[in-house]
Amino acid sequence: MPSYRAPVADTLFVLREVLGYDRHSNLPGFSDASPDVLEAILAEGAKLAENVIQPTNRTGDIEGCARHDDASVTTPAAFKEAYGQYCEGGWLGLAAPVEYGGQGLPYTIHSAVTEYMVSANMALMMYPGLTQGAIAALVAHGTDEQKDTWLPRLVEGSWTGTMNLTEPHCGTDLGLLRTKAVPNSDGSYRISGQKIFISAGEHDLSANIVHLVLARIEGAPAGTKGISLFIVPKFLLDANSLPGKRNGVSCGSIEEKMGIHGNATCVMNYDDAIGYLLGEENGGLKAMFTMMNEARLGVGLQGLALSEAAYQAATAYAKERLQGRSLSGPKAPDKPADPIIVHPDIRRNLMTMKAFNEAGRALVLWTALNSDISHRADDEDQRQAAGDYVGLMTPVVKGMLTDKGFEHAVMAQQVFGGHGYIEEHGMSQFVRDARIAMIYEGANGIQALDLVGRKLALDGGRALQAFFKEVGDFCEENRADEEMAPYTKTLKKGLNDLQAATMWLMQNAMAKPDNAGAASTDYLHLFGLVALGYMWGRMVRAAHDKLANGAGDNAAFYEHKLVTGRYFMERAMPETGAHLARISTGADAMMALPAEAF
Repeated sequence: MPSYRAPVADTLFVLREVLGYDRHSNLPGFSDASPDVLEAILAEGAKLAENVIQPTNRTGDIEGCARHDDASVTTPAAFKEAYGQYCEGGWLGLAAPVEYGGQGLPYTIHSAVTEYMVSANMALMMYPGLTQGAIAALVAHGTDEQKDTWLPRLVEGSWTGTMNLTEPHCGTDLGLLRTKAVPNSDGSYRISGQKIFISAGEHDLSANIVHLVLARIEGAPAGTKGISLFIVPKFLLDANSLPGKRNGVSCGSIEEKMGIHGNATCVMNYDDAIGYLLGEENGGLKAMFTMMNEARLGVGLQGLALSEAAYQAATAYAKERLQGRSLSGPKAPDKPADPIIVHPDIRRNLMTMKAFNEAGRALVLWTALNSDISHRADDEDQRQAAGDYVGLMTPVVKGMLTDKGFEHAVMAQQVFGGHGYIEEHGMSQFVRDARIAMIYEGANGIQALDLVGRKLALDGGRALQAFFKEVGDFCEENRADEEMAPYTKTLKKGLNDLQAATMWLMQNAMAKPDNAGAASTDYLHLFGLVALGYMWGRMVRAAHDKLANGAGDNAAFYEHKLVTGRYFMERAMPETGAHLARISTGADAMMALPAEAF
């Protein structure tokens, strides 16, 4: 069974030496997490992930969740204790507002710790993950009374949250939804309809479940303009704001899924359930997208987290498994065969995962840091620039990191050979669990369309041009440094390919929209490679500086960064040219065949 060790040293390197975390001590919450406090938080989070959360992963996959005749659902046996320890440690409220019981710390720290927890057990961490989204929606759109009523217990984890969008006939196209809301005389609504694929929809981990449900008020406009968002609790609250009478909401069934067996993914039935409007009438999508945007960054983090967990398992196996001899001569002559880590193709798998994980971690933390700046900075220009970046990078983080997370789970499984296909070794679970991240919270094809169709041109392309300038300036600033040349030259080539692809879309997508659709996934991956390459540029710059100033006993850590970064530049970045070539072919061949030819 795989083990896991949280990459605390790597997280600290990115935060402190690459992103300059300490420079933001003037922002609210950052001053409460000094360098020593930051290190202590990461260390404690690592202990919880390694010693409490990770041991529940395999058993949770085997046991799964069970629905009973009374429509109740039980989670795997070990989940309740582990979830309880997670909540008791205040981890769910790490970045939540202090006035509702949270610690008010940076979202950046929350993201760093969440990676560890998800690597340890993705299915379990989806319960507090959905709650985080509900908290974000309530903070942004709730009335003072709603916030006071629901947030304290959501923040402490004694209640959990969900989001209910999808219906049997309605996924991405939410304008088709049929769930209806009928006004009551007291200002509440009666909610009726069915929702599917509802993660954490029913379970035994919390005393109440606060469902956020999209529905259409009677007489509302058709399409997405007539959708509202409602708070629909599992139990209605009594006079003391405690769970009382059961509401008209129940779990009809649990979906039988490929993976994340420990998470209760439910069909939810609403039968005149009492709900309370959250945000403005017919403004449901705006309110729900507060949850969705946070969830999409969280799902991107899932891709990274599973890639890291699978990589660690594959690395341990490659060091132990004896098979064949090194092509350059025996490396373990005292043993009947060499460990498979000596073979170049095994190294290709491991180095690809390692290089991606380290850059992906930097990209996630950089995006999280910008999210903090966009919400906490006093300077309006800073807030706008950071918000622009987060909006631009959200589909890239979600799409790129989850595509690669699944690819690397399969790659890690390949390192195990036949043993990777056997359940007891745990690699199959990483593959099965990673697959969903490419689908939910907006399938990755939709993320690509969002990037190409909306984000590039938003505000006259302000965010895109700022990103181009930042990467270009970095390359120019380091152009004369011979040590940086192997990194910056390749990064600049990738940036040129991205700019050429962007220009091609500008020239060819307006007149023929199918060109944008045909190019979108390649464009997202091209963009993602440049973003990851930029992260490697910054990490290598920081490593060179540290080595030049004396890294002491940690010199090997920084030298390994230089090698891993070079591998990324040599082996991953050249793919930008292939993406550009595919984008430039347009949609003609892709769309030429009539449907009956398939």
